[in-house]
Amino acid sequence: MPTTPKPMSYATGLVLVLSAGVIWSVMGLGVRLIGNASAFQILFYRSLGVLPCLFLLLAWTSGGHPLRALGRARWASILGGLGLVAAFMGSIIGFKNTSIANASFLFATTPLHAAILGRLVLGEPVRPATWAAILIAAFGIGLMVYEGISLGQLYGNAAALTSALGFACFTIALRWEPSGDSLPATFFGGLYTCIASGAVVVLNGDNLMISAPDASIAFGLGFIVLSGGLTLYTLGSRVIPAAELPLLTLAEVVLGPIWVFLVIGEQVGRLTLLGGAIVLLGLAASALAGLWQDRRGQTRTGAVIA
Repeated sequence: MPTTPKPMSYATGLVLVLSAGVIWSVMGLGVRLIGNASAFQILFYRSLGVLPCLFLLLAWTSGGHPLRALGRARWASILGGLGLVAAFMGSIIGFKNTSIANASFLFATTPLHAAILGRLVLGEPVRPATWAAILIAAFGIGLMVYEGISLGQLYGNAAALTSALGFACFTIALRWEPSGDSLPATFFGGLYTCIASGAVVVLNGDNLMISAPDASIAFGLGFIVLSGGLTLYTLGSRVIPAAELPLLTLAEVVLGPIWVFLVIGEQVGRLTLLGGAIVLLGLAASALAGLWQDRRGQTRTGAVIA
């Protein structure tokens, strides 16, 4: 007799989303290792890398019918894909036009956008512990930005903030999608970005043919880093509230500058390290509060933790 699969627990979703942040944290280092390619050339090849991986994942989750799954996508998935275009483009432009640390810190404003949008669009309540964790993280981010931000990098900083808003919109779309299948939105985001970035490259008079090392790194960032993180993030989003999703991926903000420092020597100041520790404190507080509430609810209903 077939058994009904157990629903995903908060703890499992927590691990998935945290792991996504760790994987994404190497993105800035990868961009720094690329030689002469422009931001939009990087976006084009990174999108080429992410598309086949996501298509295979769609095929697996849809029982071998990925096109049918894409055809069933609602407006939430389409809008979520557009949000990812802003997130993808803003992140690479930010990395190319400001320091990895500055861009990463500004990406971390995503929870503030998501909390507000989640309340306005979805009517999702935000737990007091989540608001407290956001405030703690915001204080840590403030310390890091105070030390590292530069007025001469306005374009890169604005792009990073746009990326944060775009990713918040994607996060809300994942929670809004009535079918519960968030992978189409992710695929659409990669497809839209590939088309848009390729068009920008051509319109700017540049060449889509770049050096083999640059193309390989950019493709790998899509196929391994971006696809792997997005897969874990979209799966974990099924059980994590919208305001908490980007908060849990703040590990990306803390680890990103560290990888760049360790590999190529990009400096990280004392306030950056202190702010990173405070951000981790906010992450831990949110995670522990969520686990406690999840276990408490399951104890009351007699549910079994998967």
